Amino acid sequence: MAKKAKKINVNFSDSEASNDQLYVIDENNNVISVVNATTNNVVSTIPVGHQPVSLNGNPNNNRIYVTNGGSQTVSVIDGATNTVIAIIPVGVQPAGVGINPYINRIYISNRGSNTVSVIDGLTNTVISTISVETYPTDIDVHPYINRIYVTNEFKNTVSVIDGLTNTVISTILVESQPSGIGINSATNRIYISNKGSNTVSVIDAITNTVMAIIPVGNQPTGIEVNSSNNQIYVTHEAENTISVIDGLTNIVVATVPVTSPMANIDEDLSLE
Repeated sequence: MAKKAKKINVNFSDSEASNDQLYVIDENNNVISVVNATTNNVVSTIPVGHQPVSLNGNPNNNRIYVTNGGSQTVSVIDGATNTVIAIIPVGVQPAGVGINPYINRIYISNRGSNTVSVIDGLTNTVISTISVETYPTDIDVHPYINRIYVTNEFKNTVSVIDGLTNTVISTILVESQPSGIGINSATNRIYISNKGSNTVSVIDAITNTVMAIIPVGNQPTGIEVNSSNNQIYVTHEAENTISVIDGLTNIVVATVPVTSPMANIDEDLSLE
């Protein structure tokens, strides 16, 4: 069966254009489609590496970073020209992309080598490789405290990396098959979707401890935080719903039906 194009995974303004651009992974054809958000037309198609998995963007320099799981590389796209300007070798089966725009560092979770590659966004080179636990899947950055969070799906843990020293400073036990990560920088809360236990773990970013476990739907994967209203949105691979969590009470306040199961969600991709 042919694979469908992946969901839009990043959205930010081109610094040299008046219109926003949306970057969409088409893993079947190994390209990124660029969509004009005003006209909804595809304005460019960018070839990348084999089996693109995920992407993320740095709005401060208009660069988009794409992990290519089959070629063990990261493609760097210039958002002004929509061309690949660098191809960076990383670890085995690169997956997630986390970015700290304030220090221009890009973090790549490598599922096959159980590492995180740290890329200097100025030189487009790997400056550090950090060992984490088994099968690191998702990765996200809390830019205000310079911490990086990595879900280790086969160890049921989250690795916390200090962005200053590039070392793991804490390993937090969560529940079964941690998958997605959402961060509310305003409240210092980290949200982990646990695919195998149908829960979301809430981590206090100051103490690196789990402060709540929230039951959600079947096989939660994607998770996104809206910091403006302190709500968390969770998608489920095995059912047609989105769980909406109140970040103040850590309670599911709504279950929204959708037309088909969703693996990922991007509710608010503006820089916090």
